[in-house]
Amino acid sequence: MRDKLTVGLYIFIYVFSGNFFLISRTTTLLRLDPRTNGIISHDNYVPTEDVSSMSSESQLHEEVFHIICNGRVSNQKLVNNGSMYDLHDSGMLGYQTSPDETSSIDSEVLDCGKPVNFTYYDDLIGVAQRFTHPIVPEPEVSYIFFNSKKDTNSQKTFDIDALERRLKKAKREKPKSVQLYNQIGNFWRIKGDVRQSIECFRRALAVSPTNAEVLLNLARVLFNLQFLDDAIYLTRRSLEVQPPDKSPWKQYLTLGEIFKAYGHFQESQIHLRHALELMPDHIGIKQALLDVENIPSSTLHAYTILIILFLAMGVLLLVVSSTESSQLSEMSDKRHLNRMLFRQHKVFRNIKCRKNINVL
Repeated sequence: MRDKLTVGLYIFIYVFSGNFFLISRTTTLLRLDPRTNGIISHDNYVPTEDVSSMSSESQLHEEVFHIICNGRVSNQKLVNNGSMYDLHDSGMLGYQTSPDETSSIDSEVLDCGKPVNFTYYDDLIGVAQRFTHPIVPEPEVSYIFFNSKKDTNSQKTFDIDALERRLKKAKREKPKSVQLYNQIGNFWRIKGDVRQSIECFRRALAVSPTNAEVLLNLARVLFNLQFLDDAIYLTRRSLEVQPPDKSPWKQYLTLGEIFKAYGHFQESQIHLRHALELMPDHIGIKQALLDVENIPSSTLHAYTILIILFLAMGVLLLVVSSTESSQLSEMSDKRHLNRMLFRQHKVFRNIKCRKNINVL
């Protein structure tokens, strides 16, 4: 009996081991080859370096391998968890949103929610009159969304619709983010909707009243609308609350531009020089400072002479009017004195006549 059990156990182990090795030999493992950007068999894969020293691109391919193994192919597209990837992309698989998600995002309205009731900056004239502002597009704001300020290809191929979809998707993920409110406000600056941008900045300032970046963006909006006093106040406030680890060159540049528009060229030069000290290679600051310095000095003298003439004329008119008034007062005093003397003389004469009559 014991021998039969032993023989049965050996047979079971033999059959199980045979199936295991058969399955192992018929299974093909696939890997992504970072050298050819293709899918190869695991047996043909020869590692070129240690995993810990792999480049970020190779590590990225390893992450994408999980997507390939868990997806299905449909119309030359790889579908995984509702997301669609392009199999013909030469580098990293290009991400595309599903048609249902795209249509849902396009139907949404990009805003910052219900307008807030109060912020500490609502007493500014430009903010209070936000419902009456005209459409003023600011296409230069688009550089904020570029990957690199020197990336000319990004500037030429900038897609405002793609940016809008990206912001809508970010709004779904973090609907109450101060940074998101700021970015949506900058988006509406590009489109020219001043009211929408101010509402987004107000919402951000209601959450973070001392956010230097939001204050500066709001100042730029009001500066373009020629609310210069409001823009100066907001820019100086942004400069006060600017974190010490961040350079305030944008604030100094903005102040220089505002004072130039105001006609205060000396103050403009001071702020522009501060900005240039912080950003010596910035072409925009150099050009702005050069424009202010090239303003003819005769213009400054003409303004000064004109002001002096107006002041002199005002003083002269004041002196003449005061002299005339004093002369009139003196003449009135003399007339009053003559009248009194005449009355006294008349009284004395009447008294004298009465005395003469009494004597007779």
